[in-house]
Amino acid sequence: MSLRQILLVLKREYLTRIRSKAFILATILIPLGMIAFIGIIVGIAAWDSDAPQKIGISDQTEVLYPRLQEMAPDRYQNLSDLTEDSLRTLVQQEEIDGFIVLNESHIEGQQNPEFVSSGSGGLKLQNTLRTDLREVIRNERLARANVSEDVQKIYESSITISTTKLTDTGEETEDDTGFLTIVGIFMGIIIFGSITGYGGLITRSVIEEKTNRIIEVIASSVKPIELLYGKLAGIGALALTQMTFWVVSLLGLAAAAGPIASIFLTEQMSNMPEAAQTAQASQGIDPSVFTIPTIETSLIIYFAIFFILGYLLYAGLFAAIGSAVDSEADTQQYMFPIMVPIMIAYFIMFQTMENPDGTLSVVGSLIPFCTPIVMITRIAITDVPFWQIGSSILLMIATFSGIMWMSAKIYSVGILSYGKSANWKELMKWIKQG
Repeated sequence: MSLRQILLVLKREYLTRIRSKAFILATILIPLGMIAFIGIIVGIAAWDSDAPQKIGISDQTEVLYPRLQEMAPDRYQNLSDLTEDSLRTLVQQEEIDGFIVLNESHIEGQQNPEFVSSGSGGLKLQNTLRTDLREVIRNERLARANVSEDVQKIYESSITISTTKLTDTGEETEDDTGFLTIVGIFMGIIIFGSITGYGGLITRSVIEEKTNRIIEVIASSVKPIELLYGKLAGIGALALTQMTFWVVSLLGLAAAAGPIASIFLTEQMSNMPEAAQTAQASQGIDPSVFTIPTIETSLIIYFAIFFILGYLLYAGLFAAIGSAVDSEADTQQYMFPIMVPIMIAYFIMFQTMENPDGTLSVVGSLIPFCTPIVMITRIAITDVPFWQIGSSILLMIATFSGIMWMSAKIYSVGILSYGKSANWKELMKWIKQG
């Protein structure tokens, strides 16, 4: 096996594909698409062009409406002087979105308040009304029970939890588990998509060369095993180039997201009632210092390692599939056994998000076909023992060696076989004779 020949195939694969319009457009448009997607999500969250919904309050107690009006003056309107029939007419004429009649039985707990509307409020409005009414009725009950102000403050207070992470040396650091969980899931999804995407590219490439009989010309000067290694390395280099561009773009986006998020949160809080702003401040939420937590360099290095190993582990199988069939339609019978462990790893990844140190997560991260997706998610979320990381890498390398031995035998026979797709029995013969 000649390294020079492998490098020649690598160069051909890499340069041919990196110059293609499809690759250039995908490389540029995907980050732009993600930016547009995030922008749309933020825009939808910030959308507040609709006028506040108006809820008529007929307060027969004369004590509940003032509390509601203090909470949200733009939402609640005092219509205590109107009858229920008049209130229904206003709803039908769309002058108000709904109304609530409040009386003493609601304060005493004998009856639940009823919200009458045209049905245009939606679940968000119903939840808001339920929360507001629960608070004002509870406060009125406390006031009538002659409860001291200290006890009332206890009922009104909300409890939050701040988390701190202990390092191996016992130092306390900020716990970014929530953010890192998102990062870990995101990295796992990237590897999942890359394995299936670039693996499919390898399969299509081999089929295309067989169909066009290009492989006959190439095989006359390059050994099949050299062609296999060169093809995997070339498309792998292409994947790294594309992934590097995307990672740099996303890091730049993340760096800009902090100030943007700070401005967005500041504006949102400025539109809140004063009581809500006080509650946010009491919970330690300060949008002016909103920053994106730092991603450790070791996490990026591990991501690169498992990305490369995951690609190599499956690339040989995808190449073998391409050499065993004559058309892309015939690949389905072979794709299923390959996609099963990938999908299993994908679902284990979400279980890892809930319990990264659980038995399923640990075992899944040590199974070579699941390792790339599950292990990087665990590493992002929790402190994984180095022996587990090292063992998973060694197991993947050993599995890759076995797969390449088998794939090379199938590939060396399959690329020059035409006319029909091989069945499982024929594949076994190719492995023996290859």
